[in-house]
Amino acid sequence: MHCYSVNMKNITLSAEEAKIEKARRIADERHTSLNQMFRDWLDSLETQSRKGEAFLNFVKEAQGSYEVGNRKFSRDEMNER
Repeated sequence: MHCYSVNMKNITLSAEEAKIEKARRIADERHTSLNQMFRDWLDSLETQSRKGEAFLNFVKEAQGSYEVGNRKFSRDEMNER
């Protein structure tokens, strides 16, 4: 659980009653609340997004630029057999 104070907004969600009950049982097994599980899920979305952006940036930087020691290889040189 987070120990800092932030501005929280209430939202209303809807789902099938059976799914809500199952989620509540899971939250109870994890000794947490459905609200906290939802907040954790939102946090995970942000983390996944940042990781995805970092990976795409890495790929963009690496494309077409391969280096071994001081020698740079072009994409064509790398694909030669």
